[in-house]
Amino acid sequence: MNTQNTENKPDIYKINLKKESQILLECQKKRNLNSCFECENLIGCNNRKSYVRAVYDSMSQGESGGFEF
Repeated sequence: MNTQNTENKPDIYKINLKKESQILLECQKKRNLNSCFECENLIGCNNRKSYVRAVYDSMSQGESGGFEF
C-alpha cells in the first residue's frame, strides 16, 4: 500500500465536518439558539441530519460498520 498518498491527501471527512458544523452554527445563530435541542424544527431538520452524517463519516472515515470510541 502506498502510505505517502494517504498521508498527503486532505482529510475530506474533517473538511466536510467543519463545513457542516459551520452551517449548523450559523443556523443556530440566525435563530438565536444555543442548541438544536431548543429548536422547534429539530425533528426532520436537514442541517442537523447533514451534520450528524458528517460526524459519523468523520469517526468512521467512510467505512461502513461500527467505530470505536
